[in-house]
Amino acid sequence: RGHLYNKAKELGCNKIALGHHFDDVIETILMSMIYGGQVETMMPKLHSANFEGMQLIRPMYLIREADIKHWCRYHDLQFIQCACHFTDTCTTCDPDERTVSKRMVIKQLIAKLAEENPQIEKNIFRSVENINLNKIISYQKDHVTHSFLDGYVNE
Repeated sequence: RGHLYNKAKELGCNKIALGHHFDDVIETILMSMIYGGQVETMMPKLHSANFEGMQLIRPMYLIREADIKHWCRYHDLQFIQCACHFTDTCTTCDPDERTVSKRMVIKQLIAKLAEENPQIEKNIFRSVENINLNKIISYQKDHVTHSFLDGYVNE
């Protein structure tokens, strides 16, 4: 991504727009929890920590992947196949069954859960909007860890 930021700076840009969509967001939430042991998500807008004055935006943050695919088919547009070998697996590509990525496993898990609960995608998203800090064991803010014990009074 550093090359992208450098090129944007060279061109005089102060924002980079990425194509992450709603499904990417909820998949990332579950991947963070299951594989990373943390609760976090992609932010729709953020300031770069390494490139002064540069912002990253995700304008399709709340748009469903199926809607994007439908819109592309309707307008007879083709996706550009991912050339980056560092991505988990482009979900618009045909994944090789022998090299199914963690993201693809999560995508399949969400689809399976949605068969029983059609609200599952919205609930996953809302889970990072509705965090009750009184019911969290610990959390980090600005690289400082806060524990539920911080406010606990022994009696």
